[in-house]
Order: sequence, then structure tokens, then C-alpha cells
Amino acid sequence: MTDAAAVIVAARFAFDVAALLLWGAGVYIWLLVPAEIGLGLWRRLSALRLAAFAALLLAVAVTLPSRTALLGEGWSSVADFALVRSLLWSTNIGAAWLVQAALACAFALFVLARRDSPAVTALMAAAFLASTALTGHAAAYEGWLRTLHQANAVMHLLSAGAWVGSLVPLLLVLPMLGSRATAAGAAVALTRFSTMGHVAVALVLVSGSINTVLIVGGLPTDMGSAYQVLLIAKIAIVGAMVALAVVNRYLLVPRLRLWIGAPKALVAGTLAELVLAAGAVALVSWFGMLPPTP
Repeated sequence: MTDAAAVIVAARFAFDVAALLLWGAGVYIWLLVPAEIGLGLWRRLSALRLAAFAALLLAVAVTLPSRTALLGEGWSSVADFALVRSLLWSTNIGAAWLVQAALACAFALFVLARRDSPAVTALMAAAFLASTALTGHAAAYEGWLRTLHQANAVMHLLSAGAWVGSLVPLLLVLPMLGSRATAAGAAVALTRFSTMGHVAVALVLVSGSINTVLIVGGLPTDMGSAYQVLLIAKIAIVGAMVALAVVNRYLLVPRLRLWIGAPKALVAGTLAELVLAAGAVALVSWFGMLPPTP
């Protein structure tokens, strides 16, 4: 892997993690967390939200020059304005970058004006995630199949973000169950997360299966393809995440008031899901640069 390719992979990882977090946390607090605890949760996440926003800006900023270097003759090609212009206006990569740059500018205005509410943040992050379907494997087809693949890719990202991104504010909700002042609101937020989580996980599995069929043509069984090997690893990680989610929901949550160690175990299980999710995103960032077949 060249230096430019490595930068692209790192930028895609930072972009995806940040957008998934902002979308999931934003939509969860916006629509599912009771208002009496939602505003406090959003404020407590302010440092993390700013870090995620900065990661988005940095990822967008480095993507264009690294793409130019990869397509040209190395980093010196970044100064080739004819190549940059061609990349921007004649390729799907350029179109996606222009959309992301415009979104970054708009989001920056909301942040600077302190209007980055959960609703605004969720919608902006959803737009960032949707923009990734403008390029890559999701844009490989033509006509209605291309539209289908792009729509399915967006559904996969939004459902994954709704699941994984909401785990972060959930970590702040769990301790609230032990306080009289916040227990009622936290219980509602936990119940609503559980309901949403079932739907999100189901959509992740269905849309992920469709993506695999559209890209690979079936099950990823070719061990000679780096793409398929990494895809298998990602599927294994998602399977482990689903198993953890089942344990958390059906073994630990019912025992929150019956077993003194249940709250700590639930926090540990939630953190484990987040670590596994980061691994899955890293693999996607990597094999997204590879051809599906040798």
C-alpha cells in the first residue's frame, strides 16, 4: 500500500467513525431520549462531538490531495491543477468530495453559531454518510441497479450508525438508572434503545447481505481475494457484536435490579461492542480500497 493509499484509508476510518457517532448519538438523543435528561446528555458529549467534527473536517481536507497523489505520480501531483480539476469535475470521487466539502462548510457554520442541536447534528451526519455512496463499490453499476446499490449502502450505514453511535450516549444513560432524579427518564431511554436496536441490527444484517451479493456475487469464499478475506473478518466481528448485544439485552438488562454486578457488566459489554465496531469500520476502510476479486 502506498503512502497516499494509507492516508486515504486512515481518512476514511476517521470520517466513518465520526459520522457514525454523530448520527447515532444525535438521532438517539433527538428522538428517543426523554427531554428531561436529553439536554444534559448532549452537553456532556460536547467535547466528544467537537472531536468528531474536527475528525470529519480533517478527513475531508486530506482526502482530495491524497486521492490526487494516488491517481497521479505521487504527492508532487497535488500541485498539478489540471489533474485536480479533472478529478473534481470528471470523476465520482470528485463529486463525492465536493458534496462532503459543502457539507463540512455548512456544518461548521452550525457549530460556530452553536446551533448544532441533536436534530441538526443527526441530519448533517446522515448526509455525510449518504455521500459515501456516491463513489466506491456502491457506484460501480449503472442505471437502476446502481441506484439500488447506493440506497442499500446508505441504509446499511444509517442502521449501523443508529446501533453503534447510540451506544456512546447509552453509556451515560446507564449510571442514571441508580439515581432517583433520573431513573425514570433513563429507564425510558434504555427501553427505547432496546426497541430501536432490534430494528437497527436487523437492517444492518439484511442490507449487509445485499451489499455482499451485489459486490461479490454471493458468499465471500475466495481466500485468494484480499477483499473477501477482510470481508469475512468483518462479518465475524459483526457476528460477535450481535452476540454481545443479545447477551446485554436478554441476560444483563433483566438482572439490573437483581444482580449487583449487572450494571458494570452491561457497561463492559457496551464498551466491547464499541471496540468491535471500531475494528469493523477499520476493515471496511481497508477493503474499500481493494477490488472484490483477484
